[in-house]
Amino acid sequence: MAFGIWTFLSAFVSLIISAVLGRFLIPYLHKLNFGQTILDIGPSWHKNKQGTPVMGGIMFIVAITVTTTVSVILYHIFGNSVITIYQENPDRSLAFIFAGLGLALCNGVIGFIDDFTKVVKKRNLGLTAIQKLVLQFAVAIAFLVILSLIGYGTSTTIPFIGKVDLGWLYYVIAAIVIVGVVNAVNLTDGVDGLDGSLTFFVSLFFMLIASHLSNVGVTFMSAAVAGGCLGFLVWNFHPAKVFMGDTGSLFLGGIVCALAFAIDMPILLLPMGIVYLCEMGSVVLQVSYFKLTHGKRLFKMSPIHHHFEMCGWSEVKIVAVFSAVAVLFGIVSFALVYFGVK
Repeated sequence: MAFGIWTFLSAFVSLIISAVLGRFLIPYLHKLNFGQTILDIGPSWHKNKQGTPVMGGIMFIVAITVTTTVSVILYHIFGNSVITIYQENPDRSLAFIFAGLGLALCNGVIGFIDDFTKVVKKRNLGLTAIQKLVLQFAVAIAFLVILSLIGYGTSTTIPFIGKVDLGWLYYVIAAIVIVGVVNAVNLTDGVDGLDGSLTFFVSLFFMLIASHLSNVGVTFMSAAVAGGCLGFLVWNFHPAKVFMGDTGSLFLGGIVCALAFAIDMPILLLPMGIVYLCEMGSVVLQVSYFKLTHGKRLFKMSPIHHHFEMCGWSEVKIVAVFSAVAVLFGIVSFALVYFGVK
């Protein structure tokens, strides 16, 4: 079967699984009374979202995990070996894909514990920030240890520069980058359809980049992520019938990191994840400015999507504009790889 058709099937099957799961998961979450508790400090109009089922990220987590696993293994066995990355070391390449899935799934488990604690206690406070960070760093370190054990070194590819060996510093920077991006994606989840839409476009460009690099495993995984997000948006686009919760947003943060590391270019998280990083940056700036000025605010509300809400932007407009920015920087990222990596 042609590589392109296989990639399309990965995306399509993931989309169908994610969308169909929503038909059964949402009523079940309603039955369990697993509804979102809305913070009083948020936009007042968000109060009408009180009780909307959370943990909907389970839909795309199942879809992405199943589709990636099946498509990668089947292609490894039956696919066209001429174009596959598995020519040099098939076992190591497969191990990298599953290590990446493990990174995402473990972060999803952290999110699930956080969500479950919230719904059981009926409040918008689950794990503490310190508890989350400790668990996230433990997962990031485990991921990096696995990469080391399966033969990946301390070098990384930078467009127009080439391979750069960072030595032991690679592991320190990589762990901080992973935890930072995971939390940035988590902070982006605050408007109907925003996180799912952004990650759809980010994974789409990772798919194009991986295909250009003939990295079959990452191409399939990216396609599965894009399809899973699109299937979830059937239920999550405004007005949302379900929220992904920390279960979903932490998983997506992990999978985005996995895709960047799998093509040996975590540097691409800067342009590809520009919106995520701006969301996190707005929180850091808001808190810092508030403390320095003893109570003044730089933005009307943070993360920055809430600032635009307070300025009168609709949730649909925010998703559209932020997604357009993601597409623009996705094009920039593809150009960096196309012209800058040989």
